[in-house]
Amino acid sequence: MDIEDTEACYRAVKSRDRRFDGVFYTGVRTTGIYCRPSCPATTPHQKNVTFFRTAAAAQGAGFRACRRCLPDATPGSPDWDVSADVTGRAMRLISDGVVDREGVEGLAHRVGYTSRHLSRLLTAEVGAGPLALARAKRAQTARILVETTAMSFADVAFAAGFTSVRQFNDTIREVYASSPSQLRGRHRTPVVSPGQVELRLAVRRPFAVDHLIGFLAIRAVPGIEAAGPGWYERSLRLPHGQGTARLTVPLAQDVTRTAFVNLTLRLCDLRDVAAAVERCRRMLDADCDPVAVDDELAADPRLARLVRDRPGLRVPGHVDGHEIAVRAVLGQQISVARARTLAGLLVERYGEELPASAADVGADDPPQVTHLFPSAEVLAEVAPEDIPMPRARGRALNVLCTALASGDIPLDRSADRSDVRAALLALPGIGPWTADYIAMRALGDPDVFLPTDVGVRNALVLLGEDPRHADQLSQAWRPWRSYAQMHLWASLTPKEK
Repeated sequence: MDIEDTEACYRAVKSRDRRFDGVFYTGVRTTGIYCRPSCPATTPHQKNVTFFRTAAAAQGAGFRACRRCLPDATPGSPDWDVSADVTGRAMRLISDGVVDREGVEGLAHRVGYTSRHLSRLLTAEVGAGPLALARAKRAQTARILVETTAMSFADVAFAAGFTSVRQFNDTIREVYASSPSQLRGRHRTPVVSPGQVELRLAVRRPFAVDHLIGFLAIRAVPGIEAAGPGWYERSLRLPHGQGTARLTVPLAQDVTRTAFVNLTLRLCDLRDVAAAVERCRRMLDADCDPVAVDDELAADPRLARLVRDRPGLRVPGHVDGHEIAVRAVLGQQISVARARTLAGLLVERYGEELPASAADVGADDPPQVTHLFPSAEVLAEVAPEDIPMPRARGRALNVLCTALASGDIPLDRSADRSDVRAALLALPGIGPWTADYIAMRALGDPDVFLPTDVGVRNALVLLGEDPRHADQLSQAWRPWRSYAQMHLWASLTPKEK
């Protein structure tokens, strides 16, 4: 939504429309607070409000976060994934903590701009520069740690990315109009193990969460992933260390009412909280606007029934672009089960064992998640003949891992998607199916379609369509072809009861 259209923004606020949470924020000049559009408080008069694209912009204008609706805890704007322009790519990297780790210069280098030009661009587009956006993200991370752990405030400050306890205290007071002690006092701090963080991820409704968990479960690789009814767990390779994440959802839930997914993180270094949360959100496709997607796809009679059967279907992302790229090559022209077996073999032979401090998120005895997927650097040194797969595919895997290890092909959503796709296709043994599957899962591209995929062709036959015309048919589903792809795959399995 264009915040210049104040009438449309105000209508969303009056109707408390949750679809716009995270898309824009409402600053109330008479109170000095900013809210999400769905805030349950009394709707302010239109003459007293100002709209902002980001929480950072509202904070920069002197507004503090509403204590009732916690606007900084909303899903992110779906605009960043749809356009994937430099603003969208920068916003994703900031959420991942790049500014805290590498500074504004590091962020600018990743997206291919000078720091000065990037700052001007972000300020014009979202109302705040990289430092302000990173500061808002640090404040949110700090609030999560204050409210969900028993960590000392000094530990919280440095885990959230602040350079001093004083900076942490000042920021919390400014953003939330509360001291850290007051924030903790309003919540009952759970008793958890050291290095463990419990939080909830906000997701727009509707949300076909059972199908998403099922999709991940079918492809779960032994050693690095595990799943069961209503939960999924996996290992994480993070900037400062290792960790595990466990996503838990209620069983037999009403998909029209789901708003949160519970996340339990167990980390070797709590500075990785922000990065771990962002990567789990990518995996859930949490920032998708499901109403917009479903409305567009349901307009096509061929997909209307599929959309009705599974409202809010998501495109599962991934926590590690390098890992999903390797697994895409392993899955070329073989079944999901065989690809899973091959990936498990790589984990067994070359995976890195998790330290005890990052394991045992769940109640498994013994734990099922015990390793990290082998890094691209390690796999680049593996001879193709040492992997039980066709020699040509083994060579393709070796070349891909060499390119990933060298940084020639960035899969962290920092580069233009078309440039990444071209670089992948330039590698021997990487064809359109593999490049596009990586774009869909690793880069979050919402407009990918795999016309040669066996599952897609079988689904089209069941719909009474000629699979030879798959690519032509898919043009009607732009810019949401990745979601159409998921609906076609989902149609091959019985609808969840």
